[in-house]
Amino acid sequence: MNKRQTRSFAVISTAIATVVFLGLTVDSHRQFPKLTNAETITPEVTRGKDVWHAKNCINCHTLFGEGAYYAPDLTKISQLRGAPYLTAFLKDPGRFYDEQRHRRLMPNQNLSDEEIAALIAFFDWVANVDNQGWPPRPILVTGSSIPGTDLTLAQQDASGPGKADAALPPGARPIGGAEDPIAKGEALFRTASPACNACHSIAPGVNLAGPTLAGLASRAEQTMASADYKGSADSIEAYIRESIVSPSTYLHPGDMYSAGGTSFMPNTYAQSLTDEQLDQLVAYLATFK
Repeated sequence: MNKRQTRSFAVISTAIATVVFLGLTVDSHRQFPKLTNAETITPEVTRGKDVWHAKNCINCHTLFGEGAYYAPDLTKISQLRGAPYLTAFLKDPGRFYDEQRHRRLMPNQNLSDEEIAALIAFFDWVANVDNQGWPPRPILVTGSSIPGTDLTLAQQDASGPGKADAALPPGARPIGGAEDPIAKGEALFRTASPACNACHSIAPGVNLAGPTLAGLASRAEQTMASADYKGSADSIEAYIRESIVSPSTYLHPGDMYSAGGTSFMPNTYAQSLTDEQLDQLVAYLATFK
């Protein structure tokens, strides 16, 4: 091309790129109200956002993957943990973590009940923003290793269905092919909403928001034989299923798992999972002897 043709090409290309950019910008702004659920921004949500900023939560946590990386990303925290757990945690974080055991400490911000409710409302709004799948998964900050393996909990969580057999607790049955009910249950363990592995570890002695599931089958037998058990299960499988669909029937010892006789575990799995899926999840969890 000669100089005139080159100049014309550059001008036309720049004009086209500018038009495309402006069109995409306008289209993005057109979608923002729907993507961000703007109609659900209530005064309480706004108050929660103010609490988030006033307490400098972003100095340790991230939202949508943006912020500090010292503590977990909280984009989906209300879906992963639920309001009862978050309320108890924000009232007294020291019940859940301590500096000596976990090498970090969530400071007690001395939040009022109103501030906690507003902050949870803000988290609910954030969790329902269409963030196009970002961040791709919750950010784990624990560095605890799984006994007997070279995997960290974060690596275990990212290993995917059927790839964590080496990290299974002692006595757990290896997972078979994709059509194996146990394999399907293992996949559900990671993909149910909320995902079970967001709160439960399968490593012995590693308790997260919920108790470890290592040795679950053995503990189920002991629990059913104890005088404290008031449920109706008569087998390991029935006990595990009862624990999933009615988690407050038997409360695991320790005040970090329940409050006021109600388990922090969501009680929505009976509605979100089919009977077949529950059977698959129970079959998987029953392998943890």
